[in-house]
Amino acid sequence: MKKLFTMMCLTVIATIGIYSTANAQDYRNAIGGRFGTANGVTFKTTLGGNKMLDLIANFRSNDGYSYFRVTGLYEIYNPIQGADGLNWYYGLGGSVGSRKWKYNDTNKAYISVDGVLGLDYKFAEAPLNLSLDWKPAIELAPGTEFDSSGLGLSIRFTF
Repeated sequence: MKKLFTMMCLTVIATIGIYSTANAQDYRNAIGGRFGTANGVTFKTTLGGNKMLDLIANFRSNDGYSYFRVTGLYEIYNPIQGADGLNWYYGLGGSVGSRKWKYNDTNKAYISVDGVLGLDYKFAEAPLNLSLDWKPAIELAPGTEFDSSGLGLSIRFTF
């Protein structure tokens, strides 16, 4: 299942990359992969000005459980002076999904409030965007806990 999901994501990314056009200093939309403590697909779109919406669908597995979740983040971008194409950003959003425990095979709804803090770079001469961020989350269901392990690198094609 994970291999099929990964192959589908790579196919979509490659197709969009082939047909997208580059914008020299900025981008309106971007799609690609997010890799780190959780792997998945990310899509960013502008909301106007310095604000963007980032939608992430990812999965994660560790010794005790695995989950699939969809995250929406409202992000505010600020340029870093003297570094063209480089911005720092912060934002807030939430996640919904499901968590499955490996040992007792139970599956429960997952809900969290998420934050994000990161760096975003758009290559001037290529339809490519890189983001490195930290995405902590406060889990509201099935339990209540703070997850500070949300580091990720996103590689996206811009259009």
